[in-house]
Amino acid sequence: MALFDRFKKSTTHADPSQATESSRPGQPPASPSDQGGGLIARFRQGLKKTSDLLNTDIRDLFKREGQLVDDQLLDKLFAILVKTDMGGGPASEIRDRIQNDFRGRVVHMDEVLETVKAVLRDLMKQDCQPIAVAQTGTTVILVVGVNGSVKTTSIAKLAYRFTSQGKHVVLGAADTFRAAAVQQLSIWAERIGAEIVTGKSGSDPASVAHRAVAQALERQADFCIIDTAGRLQTQVNLMQQLEKVRRVVANLIPEAPHEVLLVLDATAGQNGLSQAQGFSEAAGCTGIVLAKLDGTAKGGVIVPIRTRFQLPVKFIGLGERAEDLAVFDSAKFVDAMFGEQQESDS
Repeated sequence: MALFDRFKKSTTHADPSQATESSRPGQPPASPSDQGGGLIARFRQGLKKTSDLLNTDIRDLFKREGQLVDDQLLDKLFAILVKTDMGGGPASEIRDRIQNDFRGRVVHMDEVLETVKAVLRDLMKQDCQPIAVAQTGTTVILVVGVNGSVKTTSIAKLAYRFTSQGKHVVLGAADTFRAAAVQQLSIWAERIGAEIVTGKSGSDPASVAHRAVAQALERQADFCIIDTAGRLQTQVNLMQQLEKVRRVVANLIPEAPHEVLLVLDATAGQNGLSQAQGFSEAAGCTGIVLAKLDGTAKGGVIVPIRTRFQLPVKFIGLGERAEDLAVFDSAKFVDAMFGEQQESDS
């Protein structure tokens, strides 16, 4: 219960009546970690393992007077990049750019780092990706992900994000195969002031999703966020169950779900790629929530996920507190991978 206690403490003084400018329709509500220069500081803290690896290992490749860019140096640089969990594809693109720009020249570390960052910015670039909000009525968000990816916690943070801005939220605890997930979501719903719809253990998840959306419509709720099963006996079963959930939701609101968010554990490394592929095929994901980016993860895994699946990263989970969910900013994220401090972060 320690985590729940910390969560409760962090939400004690939240005033749902205090809506901000960013809570207008069509925009996601702001959270404290999104505002001002604090976001890049939180990114740097969450990506410390990655930035330490990049800055230390790349610095070791270069002498004070510079280093000749040859095959040996390029191979070493490639190996360093792969260790950040970005995978062989993005690392190869960076290696090729360094080779094209500097091969046969003596260069300084700063020149190489600027090129590495430029390639990463290109790979990670995405348009501003707020939550897709229904033009009228209730916005339905399905949340998917494997068990252990802090999916339920991420749903609680997302719900807190909305309720703290005066939005009416209904949660659907449709991960009925895990009693602990239903219990956790119920505790959080009470503490953040959200309604919740549950079902008996092992009951049909689609029926819970249907009742949750129906209740949200009846109560004229702004958001209905539905937790889904993280794992069934086979991938086929999982796909069929998620398709059924989508179908019953669309029966009530034809445009729903408006978002299907995939929660990925930043500490999972390359396993995140297989998770993204499986759930993208099963659920038709529209965006990613990268969780557990709390200093223990190597955040480079988001690079191949972005380049391979072209899914926008919507939010970053930066810790255990209720407010530790930030809107993703790709440029700040890349800078934080190298531990940089922007002028705005003062």
